[in-house]
Amino acid sequence: MALSRSARRTSRWLALATAVASAASIAAAPGASPGAPGVGDPYFPTLGNGGFDALHYDLGVSYQPGSGRLDGRTTLTARATKNLSAFDLDLQKLTVDSVRVNGRRAHFGRSGDEITVRPDFPLRHGTKFTVTVAYHGVPKPLSGPIVFGSDYGWMKTKDGIFVACEPNAASTWFPSSDHPGDKATYDIRIDAPKGLTGVSNGRLVATREAHGRSYAHWRETRPMATYLATATIGKFDVRTGTTPGGTPIYVAIDPTLPTGKVDVYGITAEATDYWSQVFGRYPFEVTGAIVDDMPQAGFSLEVQSKPVYSAVRSESTIVHELAHQWFGDSVSVKKWQNIWLNEGFATYAQWLWREHRGTRSAHDTLRAQYADIPADSDFWKVKVADPQRDTMFAGAVYARGAMTLQVLRERIGDKAFFKLLPAWTARHRYGNAETSQFIALAEKISGQQLDDLFDAWLNTDSKPALPE
Repeated sequence: MALSRSARRTSRWLALATAVASAASIAAAPGASPGAPGVGDPYFPTLGNGGFDALHYDLGVSYQPGSGRLDGRTTLTARATKNLSAFDLDLQKLTVDSVRVNGRRAHFGRSGDEITVRPDFPLRHGTKFTVTVAYHGVPKPLSGPIVFGSDYGWMKTKDGIFVACEPNAASTWFPSSDHPGDKATYDIRIDAPKGLTGVSNGRLVATREAHGRSYAHWRETRPMATYLATATIGKFDVRTGTTPGGTPIYVAIDPTLPTGKVDVYGITAEATDYWSQVFGRYPFEVTGAIVDDMPQAGFSLEVQSKPVYSAVRSESTIVHELAHQWFGDSVSVKKWQNIWLNEGFATYAQWLWREHRGTRSAHDTLRAQYADIPADSDFWKVKVADPQRDTMFAGAVYARGAMTLQVLRERIGDKAFFKLLPAWTARHRYGNAETSQFIALAEKISGQQLDDLFDAWLNTDSKPALPE
């Protein structure tokens, strides 16, 4: 189609205006500089990234079980928190094929697990931008002492993949700002061979089958830490419905597992509704579970909206992981040294569940566990408020953290304590928090000075005296 003379004049004017605007954009970004390669977490200094705030991830992953190959395309929408000339993303081992910023091809470099992206134009402070990364490879799980000595992350099963990434394995399968301090919403699209089901966070938007492949699109509309994202793939029996309280529920169970005596669907529904009464309104659109045959993973994980279990777990494990939906998922740690705010609270929820069932009071559980652990045990040498990276999931973080909460409950009384729990989850809903903020809120609600209690139970490397 040919342009008229007036249209050509308009076109030249628009081109000139665009050039002027582009120049103004560059001029409006004085002193643009690279973002930091990490957020400076003492346990994982290079995880997360400085200079931008992650807002939304659109993840597309295509998996080939035979070769183990993953082909991915991730589009991250972010907001610049400074004038940026370059920024980093976390990605472990996988090969990057291309990077685009705002749709334009960008230069990138690689140093270990860091990708440095250099767009041809500066990103002004406060503006939104997109970065799209195409990549491929065979993801490998991480190992070491951190998670009870177990492998974790992207793990092959007999029929697919079990994905559980706490604390630092999300970047083994998608480029990200891999730290809980940088939460975002998600669309996750899973492409797998026909006959397999891809299960992820949030609600199921669409499914289809074509050309021998199955496709599932999941959407998590509430902010989520990267380590809570999953793309678990396998053969599953799926049951859906709603809890008695009205929350949609999605439970996927590997049919090869023995059913045992645990009603995963029933307990998930019951615990979701009960914790909603104790901890405040359920924070997500969907509740549920993913139960897979994964004996190499000696753990379960509080994946947001659908915890993943490496086998049919106990009722106690289910209530623990569901409590994490409030403590860890909705209210996430600012730094990993605050991990007791996740694990101590979820362990204490197990104590509360026994109390709810009428089998044992939290008071009695505290005293029994306290009496069983001698003063010279290594258990008491872990400073729960800062347990160190390789022992961040030590038993003391769980049990001594729970003890701290019961001691607090007995000090301030049930009325203040059960006002504190939902106040905490409401105040930091979908955000991040640290121990000092919990202490401050406990003191405000109780009207008591509590530094001595928290210092004795969280910061010492010896067995505290149990209150009378």
